[in-house]
Amino acid sequence: MPSQKRARRSAGLLLFRRPDGRPDGAVDDGAVDDGAVDDGAGFEVLIGHMGGPFWAGRRSAAWSIPKGEYGPEEEPAAAARREFEEEFGRPAPEGEWVPLGEARQSGGKTVTVWALEADLDAASAVPGTFTMEWPRGSGVPREFPEVDEFAWCTPREAAERLVTGQRVFLDRLREHLADGRVTPGRDGP
Repeated sequence: MPSQKRARRSAGLLLFRRPDGRPDGAVDDGAVDDGAVDDGAGFEVLIGHMGGPFWAGRRSAAWSIPKGEYGPEEEPAAAARREFEEEFGRPAPEGEWVPLGEARQSGGKTVTVWALEADLDAASAVPGTFTMEWPRGSGVPREFPEVDEFAWCTPREAAERLVTGQRVFLDRLREHLADGRVTPGRDGP
C-alpha cells in the first residue's frame, strides 16, 4: 500500500491598523506616524521579514504574515495564536478575528489566515529562534531568529514585500474593510 504524504498546513494572524485610529481609515496628509505613506487603502498591516541565511539580503518577496505549520491534532486558530506568539514574542492582542480564508502556496502548503485590528510596536518584537547547520555541510549548528524584522506596511508596500502566495490575503482584508464587515468585538475566532 503506497504511503500518503500528509498535506502541509499553516495558520496565521494578519494584524492591521487604521492610521490615526480613525474608523474610516482616512488621513489628512497621506502620512502616518511611522513614515509609511498611505496608498489610499486606509490601513496598514504588520508583516515580518523571514530570518535565517536564505532570506538575508532579500527584501522583495521575503516577508510573511506571522504564521506556522500545525498538525491534525491542532485547530488552525490555535496554531495561528501560537505561531503569532512564537514569531512576535508576545501574545496575540485581544479582539475580533476576521477569517480571510485559505490559499494554496506554490510549494503545495495550504495557509489559513485571520485578520485582527490591533496596534503593536513593531520594534518590541522578540522573535523565537530556530537552529540549523550553517554553512551547510560545516557541521556547525547556528541559531537564527524566525523573523528578523517586523514592519507596518501599506497594502501596496506589503504586496511588494510578501511572498507571492500570501498577497491574496491583502485583497481579502481590503474587501472586508470596504464592506464594513470588520468591527471590534469578540476575542478570537
